[in-house]
Amino acid sequence: MPTPLETLHRVFGYSSFRGPQAEIVDHLMGGGDALVLMPTGGGKSLCYQIPSMLREGVGVVVSPLIALMQDQVDALLQAGVRAAFLNSSQDFTTASEVERRLRSDELDLIYVAPERLLTERFLAVMDHLQSRNRLALFAIDEAHCVSQWGHDFRPEYIQLSVLHQRYPTVPRIALTATADQLTRREIITRLGLDEARVFISSFDRPNIRYTVVERDNPRRQLLDFLAGHRGAAGIVYCLSRKKVDETAAWLNEQGITALPYHAGLDSVLRQTNQQRFLREDGIVMVATIAFGMGIDKPDVRFVAHLDLPKSLEAYYQETGRAGRDGEPAEAWMTYGLNDVVIHRMRIEESVAGDEQKRVERGKLDALLAWCETADCRRALLLRYFSEEASACGNCDTCLEPPELWDGTVAAQKAMSAALRTGQRFGAGHLIDILRGKATEKVQQFGHADLPTFGAGTDLDDAGWRSVFRQLLAAGLLHADARAYGGLRLTDAARPVLKGETTLSLRKQVVRIRGKKSALATRRSGTGAPLAETDTPLFEALRVWRADLAREQGVPAYVILHDKSLRELATRRPASPAELLSVLGIGQAKADRYGEALLRMLA
Repeated sequence: MPTPLETLHRVFGYSSFRGPQAEIVDHLMGGGDALVLMPTGGGKSLCYQIPSMLREGVGVVVSPLIALMQDQVDALLQAGVRAAFLNSSQDFTTASEVERRLRSDELDLIYVAPERLLTERFLAVMDHLQSRNRLALFAIDEAHCVSQWGHDFRPEYIQLSVLHQRYPTVPRIALTATADQLTRREIITRLGLDEARVFISSFDRPNIRYTVVERDNPRRQLLDFLAGHRGAAGIVYCLSRKKVDETAAWLNEQGITALPYHAGLDSVLRQTNQQRFLREDGIVMVATIAFGMGIDKPDVRFVAHLDLPKSLEAYYQETGRAGRDGEPAEAWMTYGLNDVVIHRMRIEESVAGDEQKRVERGKLDALLAWCETADCRRALLLRYFSEEASACGNCDTCLEPPELWDGTVAAQKAMSAALRTGQRFGAGHLIDILRGKATEKVQQFGHADLPTFGAGTDLDDAGWRSVFRQLLAAGLLHADARAYGGLRLTDAARPVLKGETTLSLRKQVVRIRGKKSALATRRSGTGAPLAETDTPLFEALRVWRADLAREQGVPAYVILHDKSLRELATRRPASPAELLSVLGIGQAKADRYGEALLRMLA
């Protein structure tokens, strides 16, 4: 039997394992259970694909998304691996043929949706395989879907404990790129992985640059950001379906090819848009969080958020879709006072129980602290996942360190305004009072007669919004859902209000349009620059790959990644043996495409 390393090179074209991959593969080969936490792009799939190919029988992979199954199977078939999937997109005849191949030992890997796996029909197939010792392993991908408090909860995942109960001798591996301590414990408990070995890789994605900007004119800010990514694939996340549709339409008016994606779209259009994003270059997908989990596209160069996500876990998961190929990528977000108020109110108005609300408040507090930090964003993000790190030099707070100022007096004025108006009004009204604006509403409630009226003329509207946002983020104020978002003081506010402690705040950053910041000028682009003499060949290889992808009906990256094309263009291998030394070219791809490649490279 070939070794895992030999299989890695022969099939997938890689010369060595990364991080804990080799250890995980060996553990599964020996029949052990595992929980694997590894960042997106870290190579989770190889951890179960290689043992499935080398152990007796078939590896059963539970995957929550149809698009992910299709892409993974397409990639495996390109590499010469016997793989198939079963899901609701197939007609009865196709599904029956897959089941026949499964029963006849003609597959090394079968991808299946959790709801399909749990049917009596499929369980009967697995019973048949197990009776002949033909179940190699179970892989539960996106295992965080088991968490009821998580952002991607799938009820069917809780029922996957049946795998251990029904097939106790078959090794299981649960994998996720996103899980804090609470979610990890829940995965272990609900899936019965108490005896499993836990493998935790670094959560760091050093190729991703993190940037948060104060919301001013979000469309203009987004357009300025996208100017640095012309022709690149990326994702823009919005909170509402309406905003997705409007943003996508507006981007197209600006000459940017953008497609909408949300659960309210016709299913055929949604699938068409997803396929275009996966298979064409330079598409920008504007989407709600309904889009993204399991998207395997390696060359997504940016993820932008026009609204605040639900938690740091959700943010990490969503931004992790950028730069899966290891090349430079960016995570960019606009963030404003209204985000804080809306998210707080949604938690309080939800029908969730008190314990779940407490957990959700804690997750939101951690996200707000991350948004408002003056320290390294990456280090704070990694600390959330229990990983220590020093300043990264590749986030906005490292590249352009924010200034701090003594905001104690400003905070006292803001909180006094809230108290003197009965803690029933939002930030906009309180700012009008502080700045001495005798609006109709201010006069209607007699607030022009308050001592705080005009007490804050030293700051403009944006400056006061920054103050209120930071007070909300720090937990000194909270939005009262019963008072339609009225700002109320918390117990933590008392020491500041009484002058018993001081408060440092971030200075509001005023960005001048057209002025390139240090961040913009140091932006890395889409990979190591090619020599001028190699660029035409690289582009010719991309055209060749695109033509093949269209003929075969698969995404271009399934045939060869950009990294492989770049290596081909710079090294110009001249023989079949030299082709096999190129990253990502295994024996099956060399046999299939070698002749054409060598002609182009000659």
